[in-house]
Amino acid sequence: MARKTVCCRLNGLEISLIVLFLLMTAVSVGLITVLALKLDSEKQEVTPEEPAPTVNPQENPYLIGVGRADCTGPVADLPMMGYANTEQTARGIHTRLFSRAFIVDDGSKRVVFVTADIGMVSQRLRLEVFQELKAKYGDLYRQDNVVMSGTHTHSGLGGYFQYTLFMITSKGYIKPSIQAIVRGIVRSIDIAHRNLRPGRIFINKGQLVDNNLNRSPHSYLNNPEEERNRYEFNTDKQIVIMKFTDLDGDGMGLLSWFAVHPVSMNNTNRMVSSDNLGYASYAFEQEKNIGYLPGEGPFVAGFSSSNLGDSSPNIRGPVCVNTGEKCDYLNSSCPIGGKKECIAFGPGEDMFESTRIIGENMYKKAKELYTSAKQELHGSVHGAHQWVNMTDETVPFNSTHSGRTCKPALGHSFAAGTTDGGGEFNFIQGDTDGDPFWDGIRDALVGSPSNESKACHWPKPILFSTGELDSPLPWHPAIVDVQIITIGSLAIVAVPGEFTTMSGRRIREAVKKELEVQESFTNAEVVVAGLCNIYTHYITTYEEYQIQRYEGASTIFGPHTLSAYIQRYRGLAKAIAHGTIGELPKGPEPPFFDEDKLFNQVKDPVDDVAPANTTFGDVLQQVNPVYKVGEIASVTFVAGNPRHSGDIRDKTLVTVERFHNNTNTWEIVHTDASWETRFHWIKGIAGRSRSEVEWHIPLKAQTGTYRIQHFGHYKQSSDNNTIIMPYVGASDAFEVTRSFYYF
Repeated sequence: MARKTVCCRLNGLEISLIVLFLLMTAVSVGLITVLALKLDSEKQEVTPEEPAPTVNPQENPYLIGVGRADCTGPVADLPMMGYANTEQTARGIHTRLFSRAFIVDDGSKRVVFVTADIGMVSQRLRLEVFQELKAKYGDLYRQDNVVMSGTHTHSGLGGYFQYTLFMITSKGYIKPSIQAIVRGIVRSIDIAHRNLRPGRIFINKGQLVDNNLNRSPHSYLNNPEEERNRYEFNTDKQIVIMKFTDLDGDGMGLLSWFAVHPVSMNNTNRMVSSDNLGYASYAFEQEKNIGYLPGEGPFVAGFSSSNLGDSSPNIRGPVCVNTGEKCDYLNSSCPIGGKKECIAFGPGEDMFESTRIIGENMYKKAKELYTSAKQELHGSVHGAHQWVNMTDETVPFNSTHSGRTCKPALGHSFAAGTTDGGGEFNFIQGDTDGDPFWDGIRDALVGSPSNESKACHWPKPILFSTGELDSPLPWHPAIVDVQIITIGSLAIVAVPGEFTTMSGRRIREAVKKELEVQESFTNAEVVVAGLCNIYTHYITTYEEYQIQRYEGASTIFGPHTLSAYIQRYRGLAKAIAHGTIGELPKGPEPPFFDEDKLFNQVKDPVDDVAPANTTFGDVLQQVNPVYKVGEIASVTFVAGNPRHSGDIRDKTLVTVERFHNNTNTWEIVHTDASWETRFHWIKGIAGRSRSEVEWHIPLKAQTGTYRIQHFGHYKQSSDNNTIIMPYVGASDAFEVTRSFYYF
């Protein structure tokens, strides 16, 4: 009995302790919850740009990898790709060129998007990249799941094409040029592949109003009025961004699309430059990669091309530079001087400032969208790809009428150029009649177009019927890539050229309609990625084609080109939405011509010669002893031809260095990848070259002692032996101050 009483008393005590424990626990949990909510609120106020960490994600997170690699080729004596001017050869570096890769894996499938600071992706370039990827990764990275896009800078290097027309305008197939791009793209994918880790993806979009101008408004106005009335502007003002973070909310990268031509650097420029899209990438990465030099650091920011066909950064518009009057609206020419005097200008005092302003506007808007991005992507990734013979596509309009594509041809207005860079001779935009004089010269040189081509391309007066020319190789491609990749509800439409504003809108609308039949693609976001996989010039609407300005004359597959592409991309989108990608026919594979069939008209550089009583790296023009912030420090060296330095990726031809008294060492603060430096190679006579290095001292530069160094190689031959030797040149030390007044 006593035992039972003790037992009962003990049980009562236990119950009391349990009740007390539960009360204390409830109070503690309440206090912790309140504190956690307060801390979470404070955290959101302090760092609104990053999402809260995912502790227990409701689904498997994406694996995300980002990578960036140098793809700068030889920066001397090689033609630049964009303005089709063989005399515009590279003579130095304004900014380096980079390839940026973004990999997304949903656990069973993966897709890759590459944006490279080059004019466009060529078929040859893409095929050579896949040769390298297959050797490294087998079938992991393929035609269907890898998109390659060019930013369309007109200040990159040419020489990476296998079709005759492009080889003519870039003096052939240039192995050092294409190797630098192939290796840069592959390495950027390698880095992204190695860096794969779980993460989250957000998307956001907004408007960037004063950053582009339609350079063919007359063509745009030929689109149906009811269609035009649906849009406020005659260029796309939409900027779309993807934000990549790890599971802790730390930023990994940004990918953005905006429709603007990277032609802020005009056709007088001779320095390799990533232009306005490259500046936006540079600015975003420099902000995120604190303490790193340009091109270094873990955060990768890609600013990509979109439907930029008629979209110019020269927002002050075209004027007759000799009179100050407006150009003729229909054909962009001037009463005195013709089209050569009709030039459009950007917002800055010169092309460098215009490049910075247009790029900075994109960077600032992307930063705003990145900071406020809340819409998260979920779901599977898909990739769909086909090869299409674009010379033989039929597009049904109704039960009785259809259209078809044509063998490639360029119209007379192609030779007129644009207000961003005019062509030669007396060609003008908007020409639907042709010119018997030039037709006669064409017929004598390459032959006349067939009646079939003339009828198919009407109302385009054909200047070159490139689809009927095959010597020494076909002049234009016939087999073209079409591709879409999706990440959750985001679709990236990879287009093989320069879609105009309205062409891009139509294809986005068509793809969106096909995808949204499935619930997983409700409110799908569709972006057009331009200059992807292969280059086929321009793609206008049928209505714009009738006007035959530069863009219409450069729509090489004829007036129904856009309709044919919409038909094909709708098919890809439908296959993605319905899960029937595996049933898509691959289509006819493109050719891969043997290298011995590709020609090269670029001569090897001659031996380098130093002036009497000098050696390579010696200073010819010395720096000043003192500079104020905002000024330009300049030094000139005895130099070799930069082509003798071989593969210059991941190297630098220039450093700006600051001296540290406490350690007695020099610290590199800028390289030739920096916006603040300019490396001019000045070609002399008979191998005598100079290199002029400019440092545009930023207002935020620290005061102190600096020097500028130049690195290069020179070539000399003796007794049938060729030697290439490195050299280094250094300026005198100089001071940077905020004022010339000393107390």
